[in-house]
Amino acid sequence: MIHSSKWAPRLYPYNGDIAPAEIDRLQDLTGDITLNREKIKEIGNASTIDWRKRIPSLRLTGRQLEYGSLEFWRKLANKPDSTISLDLDDFKSSMVDVCGYKTDDDNTFLGTVQYPKMRLSRFGLDIGDPEAYIERSFDLVGENEIIWENANKYFIYRKFTASGGSDEDFTISDGGTTYPDPIEDPDNSSTYLVRVLRVRGTTTTELVEGTDYTYAAGTLKMTVTTTVVGDVLKVYWTAGSYITGEDPFTPNTVDSSALSADMCSIYLATTNYLYKVQSVGIDATLERRDYKEVGSSSIVQRGVKDNTVTITLGRMLESYTIEEVLRGVGGETYGKIDARKYEDDISLVVKVYSDDTKSTFKCRYDFSNLSPTGDSANVPVDEYITRNVTLECDNCTIKSTDV
Repeated sequence: MIHSSKWAPRLYPYNGDIAPAEIDRLQDLTGDITLNREKIKEIGNASTIDWRKRIPSLRLTGRQLEYGSLEFWRKLANKPDSTISLDLDDFKSSMVDVCGYKTDDDNTFLGTVQYPKMRLSRFGLDIGDPEAYIERSFDLVGENEIIWENANKYFIYRKFTASGGSDEDFTISDGGTTYPDPIEDPDNSSTYLVRVLRVRGTTTTELVEGTDYTYAAGTLKMTVTTTVVGDVLKVYWTAGSYITGEDPFTPNTVDSSALSADMCSIYLATTNYLYKVQSVGIDATLERRDYKEVGSSSIVQRGVKDNTVTITLGRMLESYTIEEVLRGVGGETYGKIDARKYEDDISLVVKVYSDDTKSTFKCRYDFSNLSPTGDSANVPVDEYITRNVTLECDNCTIKSTDV
């Protein structure tokens, strides 16, 4: 059997010269693939005569403890480590391969499950109650699941930088001294490399074997037809062993283990600190539009039609501070709050700190142009009254700087 402690999750960003990384503080991960197969039948025949195999659809859902680092968000957005601010547009065209490296209870490595070209379709931030951990959640969508096993059980990545020229050679492996030799794809004779990406400036291109490059198994050399100085080539293959001296998962002992509700501050309309808040639920959905084309069985265009961010603030009812802010009369002595006159340009900020003293800032989630969409009260018998406010916008910015 495979225990979760021996299932090593790793991300491989598709676009740009971005290094892979493990997925830290992951609490659960669920993959659900629908093969989208359709029966073909005919009049006069009680049996199925064939199946039409459509493009599968895959949904990968995960949950992390908030640990105050932007690394995971940067990898999902295919952005470099120098990035200190991300918004929803940064996830429109980004893709990642999610790989799980599997070892059984006898410490025998069994293989790698690969979810290729996954795109972010939703993420959330949840603070369930005043004593809860802050949790992140995410949904990724794609079209395939590949299990690499036996001689092909390890998924390998290596980066090269081109000198520029025609038919430039790159030695992919060194016979296992550091990098293991590529093993032939069992489904594709004479194919040894899973994928070759070229990063030229800000453009990432997937190269075509036989046209853009060739690979000779006897010499372990990849020959790229044309390169320019500084081209970055990202090469992926499978092998029977991993990279010498490396491990697919290196535990993060630097960042916080988990951050809790008492380590955050919530501000409405920029400066109004919210008291008595019992829960915070944030859900950001990217309405993806992925298109096929006649003559191809692949997704050829990927985009996002619209974004919807929904925020729910739950609290014990003591005063109407939130409603006053929504009405635009916060801090004033005002005798009437008419829900029809709530404003629709509200901001909300969730700041996260390293501990409950809030002396060391870690990250923040910013939302603007929020419009209230619901305000409900619950009056149960023999209990205190609670009130939930729901707001909606189309933007979210995640920052590692407190500005």
